[in-house]
Amino acid sequence: MSTPLPGFESFGALAAEPTSAGSGEGRGEQAGSRTTGARREIAPGAVHVPGWLSLAQQQALVVACRNWARGPVPIRHTKLPNGGVMSVQTVCLGWHWQPYAYTRTADDVNGAQVAELPSWLVELGRKAVAAAYQDRDPATAAAHPSHSHTRDTCTRDTYTPDTYTPIAYTPDTALINFYDDQAKMGMHQDKDERSDAPVVSLSIGDRCVFRFGNTEKRTKPYTDVELASGDLFVFGGPSRFAYHGVPKVRPGTGSPTTGLAGGRLNITLRMTGLRG
Repeated sequence: MSTPLPGFESFGALAAEPTSAGSGEGRGEQAGSRTTGARREIAPGAVHVPGWLSLAQQQALVVACRNWARGPVPIRHTKLPNGGVMSVQTVCLGWHWQPYAYTRTADDVNGAQVAELPSWLVELGRKAVAAAYQDRDPATAAAHPSHSHTRDTCTRDTYTPDTYTPIAYTPDTALINFYDDQAKMGMHQDKDERSDAPVVSLSIGDRCVFRFGNTEKRTKPYTDVELASGDLFVFGGPSRFAYHGVPKVRPGTGSPTTGLAGGRLNITLRMTGLRG
């Protein structure tokens, strides 16, 4: 089990939350050896864009995440209904996630209302979806036509590749996960939302093996993708409910120029489809 914020809390002092996450989509100086790479579709609707975040954007996000990790609801190891505890540490914005529901207050932590999702992060999510789905209107996001999903039925929907309907992509929650060199994430589906809008995933810090599977089961077939600092991964449409996980983090592969001394930050943006 990891200790609280190893390599995360010790780099720099509390700073003012940025009003933006830098400018440009993957342009300029990068943290690490890679620069912006070719957009690659891993599966229908699942797109990897290497080096999408600039160094300035990564630095701004690290500052913001460090502030959010301190509260009003602090970062924590999520407790599972079976008694287990996740090795990854998580803090939420907009809506608080705990297995397996969203609430406005963190009743499993301290009962406080989570911090708001800032507008600059919403805008970054919109740009991310536009970058992933290049053949769509940049002012809108690509998403499969909306369905009513439950945890029991969402994997049984039949999707037709590339039949996206443009909708305004407005994420209302962010799950921020911190991985130390021992942390992992088992294969799972993101299906607690009442929306099938795409999930946006941003990586900062150490590289990891990101395992992206199928919508039917946790096992093969799957594809292992190495995500590095600054990488963008978006999955929606036919792949929105694909199983995915992180079996390994590669310690020491990140750059301290991001402001992250060690470990990996993963910021995921989602539309919950909830009101209130």
